[in-house]
Amino acid sequence: MKHLIILADGSADWACPSLGGKTLYQHAQTPNMDLLAKKGRCGRLKTVPDGFHPGSEVANSSILGYDQHKVYEGRGSLEAASIGYEMRPDDMAMRCNIVCLEGDILKNHSAGHITTDEADVLIQYLDQHLGNDTVHFYTGVQYRHLLVVKGGDKRVKCVPPHDVPLQPWRPLLVQAECPEAQPTADLLNDLILKSQELLQNHPMNLQRKAAGMDPANSIWPWSPGFRPSMEPLTVTYPQIKKGSVISAVDLIKGIGHYAGLRNIDVPGATGLYNTNYTGKVEAALKALKEEDFVYLHIEGPDEAGHEGDVFLKLRTIEDIDKLVVGPIVQEIQQWDEPVAIAILPDHPTPCALRTHTNEPIPFLICAPGLEPDAVQQFDEVSCVEGAFGLMEGNQFMNAFMSI
Repeated sequence: MKHLIILADGSADWACPSLGGKTLYQHAQTPNMDLLAKKGRCGRLKTVPDGFHPGSEVANSSILGYDQHKVYEGRGSLEAASIGYEMRPDDMAMRCNIVCLEGDILKNHSAGHITTDEADVLIQYLDQHLGNDTVHFYTGVQYRHLLVVKGGDKRVKCVPPHDVPLQPWRPLLVQAECPEAQPTADLLNDLILKSQELLQNHPMNLQRKAAGMDPANSIWPWSPGFRPSMEPLTVTYPQIKKGSVISAVDLIKGIGHYAGLRNIDVPGATGLYNTNYTGKVEAALKALKEEDFVYLHIEGPDEAGHEGDVFLKLRTIEDIDKLVVGPIVQEIQQWDEPVAIAILPDHPTPCALRTHTNEPIPFLICAPGLEPDAVQQFDEVSCVEGAFGLMEGNQFMNAFMSI
C-alpha cells in the first residue's frame, strides 16, 4: 500500500454569514472530496497541542506524528534547511518576513505578495548593510526569508505578522522573556528599525509605489529556534522506504528535509491561488509510482484566509478538488498497487479572523478495503460524526500508516 497525504493549508473555516451560516467546505462544490468521504472514513484531528501557537510548523509536523514537546524549534530552523543552510550549534534561526508598514500600522505580512526576485534584491541589500559576524540575512521565497543570529537567545517574544494585520506595529516589537534575552531583543528591534531606514527609498520600493503596489519597507523577524532533533519518518514508519514532499513553502520543505523526505520543486508553484496545480499533480503521481509516501502541500487557502477573502478561499478549495483530487483519484484507480489517500487542512484560517486558530480540523482517509462510515460529505461539521472520532498526537499518522 502506498500513502498520499493531500494537505490543503488553512482550508478549514468557521460558519460564514455571507454563505448563509455554512462553512466554506459546506458551501463549496467538492464532489471528489465528498466521494472519498463516502467511500472512506472521516474524523477530526487536534493538530496543535495545548500550549503551542497554531503555526503551520506545529500543525504540519504534528500531522506527520512528531511530538512538539521534543522537536519544536520554531520556523526559522525549518526554513534554513529548506534553502540549504546547515545550522551550526550556536546559530539561532528566525523567519524573517518582508512586510508593508503604512505609518504606524502593519498593513500586511507579505509586502503585497512581493515576488522572490524582488525580495532577493532587498535581502541582499540588507545583508550588505546590516550583516556582520553575528547577523546574516538569506533569501527564501516571496516574503518569507531567513535571519541567522549567532549566539542569540531564543527566549524572546515575537509576534507573527500574519496574526496582526492592520494593527499598530510599535507595541508588537520584540520583547525579552527574561533578563538574559534582553540583548537579543534589543538587537532584533534595532534591525527592524534600521531596515525601515534602508528600505524606505530603495529603488525597488520606489518602483513598487509608482506602480501602485505595496512597498516592502520593513523586516519582521519571528519564531526563533535552533536545529531541531527530528527522526526520519523511515525510522518511525518502516512502511516508508522512500518518500517525498511537494510544496511551494520553505517551511514545509524544511519539515520534509528533517523528516528524511525528498523535496520536489515544481515550476510555477507559487503558494497562492494561481499555483501550478497540474504540475503538482504530475509530480505527486510520478513520485508515488517510485516511492511509498508523498506529502502534497497546497498553500492557497491559507493565504486567502489571511486576506479575509471568502470567495477567493472558496475558489482555492474548489480548485483543489477539481484540479488536484479529481485527477489523482482518476489516475490511481488504474494502478495495480493500491493507494491510501488522506485529505485534511493543517489548521483553520478563518476569513473573519484572518489568522490561524487551534481548533480540531476535519480529515478523511480512503483506501481499498477500508470500511466506510456514515459520513456523506467532507466538511467541518460532517466529520464530527466520522468513525475515527477526535484524534491527537501521532494517532492520525499511526492510523493512516497502518492501512
